[in-house]
Amino acid sequence: MTAGRTTLGFRVKSGWAVSILIDGSVRSPRLRESCAIDLSDPRNLETRQPYHAAMGKLETNAATLKRRVQSVRRATERSIADLIQRWTDDGCAIHRAALVVGSLIDPESIANPHIRAHALEGRLFRMVLEDALRSRGIQCAIFAERDVYPRASNLLRQPPVQIRRAIAELGHSVDGPWRADQKVAALAAWTSLGC
Repeated sequence: MTAGRTTLGFRVKSGWAVSILIDGSVRSPRLRESCAIDLSDPRNLETRQPYHAAMGKLETNAATLKRRVQSVRRATERSIADLIQRWTDDGCAIHRAALVVGSLIDPESIANPHIRAHALEGRLFRMVLEDALRSRGIQCAIFAERDVYPRASNLLRQPPVQIRRAIAELGHSVDGPWRADQKVAALAAWTSLGC
């Protein structure tokens, strides 16, 4: 395997992420793994939505938030350490990753407290995952979900219909689900092969 030709793609969700490992070339990507990883502590459900105090309420207690955010960091670090170690043991050198997120909006620009809680969580999980990857020397690109196909079309110099067909074909080698989350994570990883 050639160093720099193995990339990770993630679709970041609240408390977890789809992880896709792609290798090969831009012209011929190959799916190596599709799985889900924890970005929160599965034993503590509060860490899945750390900015929620109760249904529809924004958490404002600084001590509670600090404890939850630290737990998110630890869970993400463990997940990334395990993922990278597994692939390093298999001979892969991963230098690039791409993260697909729901939105890149500034949470402070959102007036509704409940919607702001979701935006704060989206930013937290993206940043913690990005920090865990960068601390291991892995460069990261960030894509908003609505932009991933148009950006990929430009980066890969292929029409969207051809990209969608290739992504669907990649899914034929997966034993588990191959839904929208897996597809955008795979597409993000594929775009990173050419970098």
